Amino acid sequence: MTTPNDNLDDALRTAARDADTDAFFALIDRGADPTTRGENGVTALMLAASAGCAPIVDALLSAGVPWFDVDDDGDCAGQYASGYGHAELARAMMDFAVRDEIARGKATLAARRDADVERDDDVESAKYLATKVTYDGDDKLLDEEGDAVMMTWEAPLMEAHADVICAAKGRVLNVGFGMGVVDGCVRARRTSGHTIIEAHPDVRAHMTRQGWDDVPGVSIEFGRWQDVLPKLIKRGVKFDGVFFDTYGEDYDAMRIFHAMLPKIMNVGGVYSYFNGMCPDNIFFHMVYNRVAEEELRAKGFKVTFDVVAVDASADDIWKGVKRRYWWGDKYFLPTCVYEGA
Repeated sequence: MTTPNDNLDDALRTAARDADTDAFFALIDRGADPTTRGENGVTALMLAASAGCAPIVDALLSAGVPWFDVDDDGDCAGQYASGYGHAELARAMMDFAVRDEIARGKATLAARRDADVERDDDVESAKYLATKVTYDGDDKLLDEEGDAVMMTWEAPLMEAHADVICAAKGRVLNVGFGMGVVDGCVRARRTSGHTIIEAHPDVRAHMTRQGWDDVPGVSIEFGRWQDVLPKLIKRGVKFDGVFFDTYGEDYDAMRIFHAMLPKIMNVGGVYSYFNGMCPDNIFFHMVYNRVAEEELRAKGFKVTFDVVAVDASADDIWKGVKRRYWWGDKYFLPTCVYEGA
């Protein structure tokens, strides 16, 4: 049954699509829902973005309509703006998204510091560490659900990361052994020291079977980085290169790691991380690139991204994997040089 509000919401979406600002704001005053969705989950914000209507877009974002809402195909309003050729509006929406995400991150971290509660990322991390992981041949590491923790198609990317973090030939830290690809690359570059932090018992057992405990110059710290790093900081250990590539943790966990970086890095040292944030949505991915850049800059890092070609398109690569986790043909490799606080 159609209700009066349904008619208002339909009219609101039509006004947004037509960039009819007078009708749009009049409908809002009459009680139309600014988060209304139509066919295929398309919102008024997406329709206004596709029309290039900055006043409606600005009003909706300022009113708290989420910039990160997606339609049934997984596309967000920023993609609608860019897809319909409204580059300036798309840039403005990305600027808003970056500011919003940085503010949200600050609020989240402050709440976590103040609240004596178990954090979501701790729960997810503990869940992952308590489940079995399996090395499926030589090309993939799978979790209990069949999702890939790591795969060997990433090897060229790990080589590139190793080039970055080993440039000074100094002491290097890798957080997350996985299949040992990046650690093999670090070892080949003959750095002055090599520390590995790994928390999963099955991965740790695999490292022992491969003989990593007996590799000269390699130090293995078994445990979660959240527990290991404070010990390294207390001992005054510092690194010239750091790489971060964990599983079962979100970007807020990475924020906490980033907060510790200045305490473990020498000036001139280089930090990098596996840049797999939101790989199936280019707008989200670029937002998080900029968020990481700005947050790390505030901690004393100069951040650049190098575009590396990647090809993981072959169906055979993903055979036996529950969910494909990479879709693009470009990888934005972060190089973060610590210039001092």
